[in-house]
Amino acid sequence: MKERSVVDAGAALFQPDTLLPAQFFATLRQRSQACGERRLMAAILEDAVDCFQKYLWAKDNRSRNLRQEAENWFVSDDDSWPFSFVNVCHALDLEPDFIRRGLMTWKEQQLVRRAAQLSQEATSPVLASSAVVEHQAAMVALPANEIR
Repeated sequence: MKERSVVDAGAALFQPDTLLPAQFFATLRQRSQACGERRLMAAILEDAVDCFQKYLWAKDNRSRNLRQEAENWFVSDDDSWPFSFVNVCHALDLEPDFIRRGLMTWKEQQLVRRAAQLSQEATSPVLASSAVVEHQAAMVALPANEIR
């Protein structure tokens, strides 16, 4: 038992620290106070991360487009315009590839979590029986000549 706790403690030592987006951007804003352009770039990056995360499961076109535009901006290596992702990161002293990896890892974790949740819902007897009850209720609501 003691060996396991030593191994767990050692593994925990090499785990990355968790930092909330609000904490990250608060620190970034403080560092960017000196220059208006840097504040604008920090706000652009913050908005893009917000759109990417908030609208991952969006159902309406506008929100899905905002998420997709943000993701396209993140993965682009184009540095020909001042507010490209690469230029914004460099202006804010951030490593673009590190930010990209973090965002794509977050997205992958969300997709895995969602797939597991949907799989669990599909195999859960309680949820399956509630689907049967909903189906039966829908059948009762139909006129007799429409039930086949």
